[in-house]
Amino acid sequence: QVQLVESGGGPVQAGGSLRLSCAASGRTATAYAMGWFRQAPGKEREHVATIRWSGGSTYYADSVQGRFTISRELRRMTIYLQMNSLKPDDTAVYYCNIKMRGHDDYWGQGTQVTVSS
Repeated sequence: QVQLVESGGGPVQAGGSLRLSCAASGRTATAYAMGWFRQAPGKEREHVATIRWSGGSTYYADSVQGRFTISRELRRMTIYLQMNSLKPDDTAVYYCNIKMRGHDDYWGQGTQVTVSS
């Protein structure tokens, strides 16, 4: 089993910044990437950003490119999502995701981000 613990969500005004964290623990030996997804009310869950453990390659949704930055701290099995220039459209529950070889993804419990105009 793998556990993901997220933190850092909350309310913020448009144009502001937040940083989300997600720490993985448990049987993470076969993990090869971690990332963030989000789900707004009435919408499907969508990819936000992913980072590969080996090499650190990053992938972003077009909607957040240039505003969000994903990073990792290998020793702590933790990823971060620095979110700048936040917009009301960024309001959603943000979920941490970890991708494992030979196993389904694991998901965090979600953290609410609310951006007010």
